[in-house]
Amino acid sequence: MFFGKKKYQRDKVLKILVIRLSAMGDVAMTAPVLYSFIEKYPQVKISVLSKKSFGLFFDSPKIHFIGIDLKYYEGLNGLYELFKVLKKEKFDLVIDLHDVLRSNILRFFFRYIGGTKVFVIDKGRKDKKALTRKKNKILRPLKTTIERYADTFKAAGFEIQLSEYRNVQDIEITDKVAAILPNEKHAVCIGIAPFAAHQGKIYPLEKMAEALDYLSIKGFYLFLFGGGDNERQQLQEWESKFPHCISVADKFNLKEELQLIGKLDLMLSMDAANMHLASLAGTPVVSVWGATHPYAGFTGWGQSPENIIQINKPCRPCSVYGDKKCYLTDSPYACMKEISPSMIIEKIMSALGKLKTDG
Repeated sequence: MFFGKKKYQRDKVLKILVIRLSAMGDVAMTAPVLYSFIEKYPQVKISVLSKKSFGLFFDSPKIHFIGIDLKYYEGLNGLYELFKVLKKEKFDLVIDLHDVLRSNILRFFFRYIGGTKVFVIDKGRKDKKALTRKKNKILRPLKTTIERYADTFKAAGFEIQLSEYRNVQDIEITDKVAAILPNEKHAVCIGIAPFAAHQGKIYPLEKMAEALDYLSIKGFYLFLFGGGDNERQQLQEWESKFPHCISVADKFNLKEELQLIGKLDLMLSMDAANMHLASLAGTPVVSVWGATHPYAGFTGWGQSPENIIQINKPCRPCSVYGDKKCYLTDSPYACMKEISPSMIIEKIMSALGKLKTDG
């Protein structure tokens, strides 16, 4: 069996294990690559190791999903127990799309105990450091994370054409999801996902409220996404304050949220997971960027650069993931605060107008 420059000659079907744990958005970004892979290489059996709650991203009979609860495999001993479970599958290759300590240890076990070939993603850490350092930044677009995933498969001998990927947008919705959608034929539905894991990626909530006020007065239906006590409380306040605002926080499971997102006309999101969920569902995204930057490679797959909202600041980006404290003492997080509600409104109205023209 031959793939590209690599030679795999076996009497059985080639079996590949793909490792990608971590955050939801990072896992979701593997979907375009893996769906493109199974279309081009249907004869290869591919398995994905990830958190058990992320199985819906790989809802295909051609992908074997191995969902785990990481708390059961903590520490070196726990990871060795996981390796012993996985090695029973007799994988021919391991492709690590994560490259963190946990996956490094698993790779070590597979390579030196199991004798399995392994390939690991090049995250471009040196280039990302140059992009985010305080002085002498090299501000240029880097490879997207999805392109880096595809490059890892290429290193293993598998050429993938990402244009072959089809968005997951033909999901049949449940009655529970259908019940929350408006009955009006020409109703415009916009998702609002105002939160992120780190402050440097969150637009000021008081300014977001101004944008919601305008959009609700326009008669748009606004579906508010979030989770956890603090986020839920804020979304409930907006729901009660603004017409046509509906909080969906903790009302649906992940599969149902993806179904709902697929029915939206547009999603407004920070640099966070909902941007990537909307991309999988084929829903256009207007994204807001502060401490992070699209150049780091985490934009939603297939999303238009025209729908990105950001302002130029010499300190941007200060972080790849938005997890560093702002070093501006006089005006912390100015990168977000200087984005006006009118900028968000104008971008949303422009994106909706383009959708209407294209439709």
